[in-house]
Amino acid sequence: MRKARIVGIVIGIAVCAVASCVACSGGTEPATPPQQAEAPPAPTPPTPPPTPTAARTQGEQRGLLVASSQFRVENGAVTATPGPARLEILTPDGDQWRAEVIEDPGSNVFHKALWWQPPTGEPGLVTLGGMSAAVKLWRRGASGWTSETLWTEEFGGQFNRMRDAEIADVYGDGAAIAVATHDQGVVATVRPGASGWTIDRLDREPNTFVHEIEIGDLNGDGQLEIYATPSEPNDLGGGEQSGQVVRYVPRAQQGRTVVADLGNRHAKEIWVGDADGDGRDELYVAVEALTRGAGAQLEIVEPVEIRRYDADTAPTARNVIARIPGERLTRFLTVGDVDGDGRREMVIATFRNGLWLARPGRDPRGEWSLESIDRESSGFEHAALLTDLDGDGKDELYVGADEQGELRRYVWVNGRARREVMLRREVPRAIMTWNLMPVPLSAVAPR
Repeated sequence: MRKARIVGIVIGIAVCAVASCVACSGGTEPATPPQQAEAPPAPTPPTPPPTPTAARTQGEQRGLLVASSQFRVENGAVTATPGPARLEILTPDGDQWRAEVIEDPGSNVFHKALWWQPPTGEPGLVTLGGMSAAVKLWRRGASGWTSETLWTEEFGGQFNRMRDAEIADVYGDGAAIAVATHDQGVVATVRPGASGWTIDRLDREPNTFVHEIEIGDLNGDGQLEIYATPSEPNDLGGGEQSGQVVRYVPRAQQGRTVVADLGNRHAKEIWVGDADGDGRDELYVAVEALTRGAGAQLEIVEPVEIRRYDADTAPTARNVIARIPGERLTRFLTVGDVDGDGRREMVIATFRNGLWLARPGRDPRGEWSLESIDRESSGFEHAALLTDLDGDGKDELYVGADEQGELRRYVWVNGRARREVMLRREVPRAIMTWNLMPVPLSAVAPR
């Protein structure tokens, strides 16, 4: 069992209004770094029992898990030297946010963290670590957070990373963790076994990166499908980089099936769910730009596209619902209801061209409307999440604006996004935000 290094801090909130097409300027004032644990907050009323994966329950307040990597700062400049993997647990405290930090020196990045109630045993926080690759389950006890390693492996390539995961009942006998890895194309599930944890490897392909996992039921047969994004190794120098979106159906013992053949392009982000409200899941793929040249001469030939695939869509189809002019990378799509009207919107978080709100029209398989939320928000990952943390029935938008050094919250008021600064980093870019996930307050409260 590994005991975590934990620190605490209380964070105030700064607010500014953001027009739908013109963003206000964001500050980058340094924040005071965590120094020592604050006194525990006053007891709060009990909340309803959370669902196994912290699904939204109206009326229940929730916190936010911020998975990240951190880098050493020397003479005010960010270096490439990583520190321990870092997880921040943010919980509301009146008009402020209280942060608790868990660090794991066994890895240098947490790519994701999510709350899980296993079929047996106590609930906890699942983390996906990189370099070394480890899936861990963290539980809080009387002495703080300690971890149990569910799966660790050396994959045999240059990189060893647990890159992404989702949790669902893909076998029909209880929840399992579906995991994507670098760099040998391993896709696997982790679930409780008769003695310990069982690892079922669904796929392996040398020199292949799998960045993303999603789970859904596109054909409506009641059996959950796992979707993944294998591609050629990362190449930031421009040019062609091929990739696919593939499907696995563990319950039906179905192996890899290509559902999206992206040709000379690839995707590092997908989203699966019912965005248009027709009762059937869809697959949305953020296809990265086709470029040529490198450095200052890099030219975008075809910009980022968001493509839609239904159960009957051919893998080679190019059903584009949105294009982001001038953008080459998009690593986050998130879907929710920002205004409480019962219709869902999609937020597209781009590398350098800000945040965009997309809405389906009369024909959701056609082009969607697109408007800017905030052009002054950016980051290499640019993690974003639509979720209802305050329990008012409307989703807020949470964003890791790493280049601005801020963790931000957006709420929609009279049709416009209002931006709040939840947390300011002392040095922008010193922390890279990889993922944001909700967590029940009852799951992270001190014991």
